[in-house]
Parts: sequence; structure tokens; C-alpha cells
Amino acid sequence: MKTPSYERVIEMPYSFRSKLWLKLKSLGRRIWLARTSYLMVAPFVICFVIFILLPVLGAIGLSFTFYNMIEPPRYVGLLNYVYLFTEDDVFMTHVLPNTFTFAVIVGPGGYLLSFLLAWLLAQLPGKIRTFLSLAWYTPSMAAAVAMSAIWLVVFSGDRVGYLNSFLLGLGVIDEPINWVHSVEWLMPVMIVVTLWSSMGVGFLAMMAGVLNVDSQLYEAAKIDGIRNRFQEIIYITIPSVKPQMLFGAVMAIVNTLQAGSIGVTLSGQNPTPQYAGQLVLNHIDDFAFQRYEMGYAAAISVVLLIIVYLSSKLAWALFGSRGDE
Repeated sequence: MKTPSYERVIEMPYSFRSKLWLKLKSLGRRIWLARTSYLMVAPFVICFVIFILLPVLGAIGLSFTFYNMIEPPRYVGLLNYVYLFTEDDVFMTHVLPNTFTFAVIVGPGGYLLSFLLAWLLAQLPGKIRTFLSLAWYTPSMAAAVAMSAIWLVVFSGDRVGYLNSFLLGLGVIDEPINWVHSVEWLMPVMIVVTLWSSMGVGFLAMMAGVLNVDSQLYEAAKIDGIRNRFQEIIYITIPSVKPQMLFGAVMAIVNTLQAGSIGVTLSGQNPTPQYAGQLVLNHIDDFAFQRYEMGYAAAISVVLLIIVYLSSKLAWALFGSRGDE
């Protein structure tokens, strides 16, 4: 048998195992060279994997099973998703419309309110701005306590409730309204309370962005022909704070779609009275912790995750940086 030449041996392709070994060796060398950087990001990666990635993968896996927390999970394929969109009348006739209405009003409304308040507070002197910023931000940290201590008293269904007492005194109504148990009024009350507590980290981020806009840009804009504050906001402020506005938009979307506890806290019931304030998160809690249908609840969670992802992509398309910026 003729022995191949040295050049022939060099040109022969490596086996799959050899190629894999070389790639792993190269990867290990790159990781070792950047070991300090990987060590610094390791705590975040570990927490992300344990508390976000694994639960999401677990929910996706459970969504294809029937699991009642007593028997082992039983694979049912796409049955949970088929039932959700074809036979779950509560989800299609109450939960989705309620969530859409709530999200359309509270999401953009709270977002615009956050930006306008951030811009207005940025025009004030330092001490006054700090005090008012803290006053607006505090409800987002104590929303649950405030709801039980303030809003349930304001919207009490008897004559001593602040709102009922005020309207009865003006003669607007003839008898007290049971605000938080009324099919007609529960959703408006939820929207008011959520808007009141929507000045969170997104509001602080936008205010920080507005405060850090270079004042020379405004001076140059006046020379170029900008004549009023509205034009300054449109042509200078908003383009300069796009990263903060993107962050605020994502936070508004996530907080709005996860604000399911509002209706339950106000009404004290899950499901809410005649499903008037039932949102997607309430529907998940109903099936998971009251009916113990964990597989079906996981399927609803996956649908909510997809909605949040698509909404975040929309926010990125509106406020994300382009290649020419």
C-alpha cells in the first residue's frame, strides 16, 4: 500500500470528533483569556438561568401536559392551547377584551403621563423637583398598601365612602354606588388606581434622560428656527431620550400586562364579579391556585409571554436605535 505524502495528509479532512474537540479547545481558550469578564457576569447569568430561563422552559413544558399537582404530568400535546382558543368562553369573551381595554388605556396613558410629568418636573428647581419626584414615585412602591388604606375607603360602596359621600352631597347620585363590585364601574376604578401607581422606574428613567439633555441643543435649535416648547419636545427632547423612552415603554407594557392583582385586591374576589375586571393574570391564578390545573395555567402563561414579547418588539421598533443613528 502506497504511503500518502505529507501534503496529502494535511489536506485530508478531520473527523467530526476532531473538529468538535478543536472547537471546544478554542472556546475554552477564549473563555480563559476573558475569565475576569465572565466571572463578573457570572452572578447575573446564574440568577437569570435559575429564576427566569428554567421557569420559562418549565412552563412551556407543562403547557403540553395535564398536571393537577397530585398525579404525575400527563402529556396531552396541544390540547390545552386548542381548548384555550376554541372552548374557553371566559377567556375569549371576558379576559381578552378586558385585558386589551385595560392595556390600551393604562399602557399608553401611563406612559404619556410619565413622560409629561418627567418633562414638567425637569423644569422646576432642584429641591422642589426632588420632593415632587419622590411624591409621584412613592405610590409605585406602596401600591398594595395604598389600595387597602386609601382606595378601598375612597371607593367604599356605602354612604361613608369618600366618593359616594361627595357625589351624594352634590346631588349627582341618589343612592350609593358599590364601585368595586359593580360590573359597570370595576374596570374604570382599576384603570384609575393603576394610572395613579404607574409612576415607577420608567418615570424615573425618563426624567433622568430629560435632565441630561445637553442645553446647547436647545440653544442651537432656537437659532435654527424652533420657536416654542412643543417643537423643542418633538425635535430635541424625544430624540435625545429615546433609550430611556424605550426602557419606559417596555416597563409600561410588562407592568400593565402583569397588573392582574388590581381587580382582585379591590373586589376581594377571584374571579372578579361577573368577570368584569378579570385579566389574563387573574385567569392564570384562577386555574393554577384554585382549580389546580397547572398544565392549562402554564399554557395561558405561555400565551401571555408571547404577548409581552410581541409588545416589546413593537416598543423596540418605535423607540429602538436605527443603523443611521
